[in-house]
Amino acid sequence: MIILATILSGLSLLMSFLLLIRLKVTKPGLILWFLKLPAGALSLYWAIIGAVGALLGWVSGALWAIPIGILGAGMMIWYVRGVSRDNNGFENAFGASWSDHIKPDQPKHMVKRRWTPFLMMKALPEYSCERDITFWTIPGTERELLCDIWRPSDGNVSSLAFIYFHGSGWHIGDKDLGTRPFFSHLVAQRHTVMDVSYRLCPEVDIYEMIGDVKRAIAWMKANANRYGVDPEKIVLGGGSAGGHLAMLTGYAPQHPELTPDELKSADLSVHGVISYYGPTELLAFYQNTGQQRIKQPRDGYFPPVSKDLDAPKSLRNAGRLDILLGGHPEEVPDMYQLASTTSHIHPGCPPTLLIQGEHDRSVPVSATCAFFKKLVDSGVPAINIVLPWTDHGFDLLFPQVNPAAQSALYDVDRFLAIMVNKN
Repeated sequence: MIILATILSGLSLLMSFLLLIRLKVTKPGLILWFLKLPAGALSLYWAIIGAVGALLGWVSGALWAIPIGILGAGMMIWYVRGVSRDNNGFENAFGASWSDHIKPDQPKHMVKRRWTPFLMMKALPEYSCERDITFWTIPGTERELLCDIWRPSDGNVSSLAFIYFHGSGWHIGDKDLGTRPFFSHLVAQRHTVMDVSYRLCPEVDIYEMIGDVKRAIAWMKANANRYGVDPEKIVLGGGSAGGHLAMLTGYAPQHPELTPDELKSADLSVHGVISYYGPTELLAFYQNTGQQRIKQPRDGYFPPVSKDLDAPKSLRNAGRLDILLGGHPEEVPDMYQLASTTSHIHPGCPPTLLIQGEHDRSVPVSATCAFFKKLVDSGVPAINIVLPWTDHGFDLLFPQVNPAAQSALYDVDRFLAIMVNKN
């Protein structure tokens, strides 16, 4: 029992210490990131483990296990309280009466509190998912771009369509990437979800990638009647690189350099944007991830310290901006400016919800906060949620019990509910 008490207390304290560490884009940082994500996602259970270790220490006489377990449990509880703290973002963005935009029947399947350990037990209505629907075929080829459509099984839908772009580092990933709990929750609120598979580097660059995003918007607007949604009530969302694509598209719907020729005259405007830790200023992302150290052929490795990893080339190149944009900042400075969402802020930008962890190892929080301030100064309704001790990709692991993921979902629920009713 003494050994067990020591192990449980020590494990709880170790996992809580992981939450305090700001990781960098290095090989040790990558390894610790894989440990830090479950540390936060399962924080309640680590707190219980620490408390059990302290209790066993008291029973067995292993007195050293008592303070270790109590400290580990306390830090985990502190983390839960921190990420689930209320904020005044909606009041600042939409006014003191912001909740009036939410109809009385809408909160039925919304998250009632920022965190509860019993969210995973909540029953959701049945939904349907039409998989691998073609939304565009590349001219002259048989290559089809696919999406999945999530909607209530009974066809009773809200007027809102949420188009989601997966995280990828612009090089990897696909639709249906750890998002099923998220989508099923949104469908329970009667929203229609379009999960998009867009082309990646090195097959395409930023121009064609944004083109695929805009083709998805055009397809949903053209098929709005089929799915019972309002073409004027489309909200874009995404995680990481997908968040960047959602913001860039939402803020520059008709930009001549970022719009395919066949869509030049199409209405590509959207009603709102949600970004989970999407890069806003690409030069800041480039510097934060150490890409200035890359001076090797375009098919090399990223980051340089990962050369010994046995991984597909696309994975090792994830995040490489010199491939996405055609060069390093000193080579193509205009491309970094064009592809940065902060360059396209204007008073007519759609309302925006930004969600990011304070310890994000890839996307600098300072750049996101500066971006948020520029949105507010331009008169754009915007909310910036910064979750303490939380890292990149926090929402994809055990979302049913993850305090940070649930807290973010609380804000997403209300943002989308406002978008349904706000003109």
